[in-house]
Amino acid sequence: MTASTRLRFLEDYRTIRSAEGRGSGESAYYRALPYRDLSGKNSAQWAIRGRSYRYFERRVLAPIEREAGRPLDVLDLGAGNCWMSYRLSLRQHRAVALDIFTDAMDGLRAARHYGGRFPLLEAEFDHLPLRAASFDLAIFNASIHYSTDYRRTLNEVRRCLRPAGHLVIIDSPVYQVREHGERMRAERHDEFERRYGFRSDAVPSLEYFDEEALAALAGELKIRWSVHRPWYGWRWWSRPWKARLLGRRPPSRFWILDGVFV
Repeated sequence: MTASTRLRFLEDYRTIRSAEGRGSGESAYYRALPYRDLSGKNSAQWAIRGRSYRYFERRVLAPIEREAGRPLDVLDLGAGNCWMSYRLSLRQHRAVALDIFTDAMDGLRAARHYGGRFPLLEAEFDHLPLRAASFDLAIFNASIHYSTDYRRTLNEVRRCLRPAGHLVIIDSPVYQVREHGERMRAERHDEFERRYGFRSDAVPSLEYFDEEALAALAGELKIRWSVHRPWYGWRWWSRPWKARLLGRRPPSRFWILDGVFV
């Protein structure tokens, strides 16, 4: 990513996140995430994030912890305001929070609200300034869809993982077919242009997975995926039926993907 492209992406991202009311001047806001949104501005989204994290803790992280029998070295990729690294640190794990967004309200510098529990690293997904085989677990927490090339991104993660290390993807949209994801992407950029006057496409992020792409990644990179489908409530479950009745594209699924390179 060139310096000018990166700067434009970050400026657009900051504008959108600020307009959405992300962040707070109060440490209590950050320490309550993802379970509660004390600002009340994005409560519905954080309700989903909270359910995803509870499921991840119980059904994905806990078995990895039992298998390791020790604190884990964890790479939090696309850490944002670092709430995931904070939660992992409470479980005594050694997390590194990585992002290119260093904003004090919604980026890496928001980590000041957690009391310096973990290191911060400003870096891109595809160029990780980290030693090979240095992590037990790499987590993309609502972030891998910002990648421009999943193969390149995941190959770089594989380099940093120890043998039998886990790659976990949380809260990134998954569609059954590519067409539905492309329609989502077009709708999203159209909405940005209407609301903010720009399409937020300086970086050609992929923005979603489809089932065929996941299968292709599994074959090419030798990833064994375990697919988890958290329960988000009846309203979430009924979304595909409502979309069909209204003649809209099918909504995304938020699977949790637990991958091991074999």
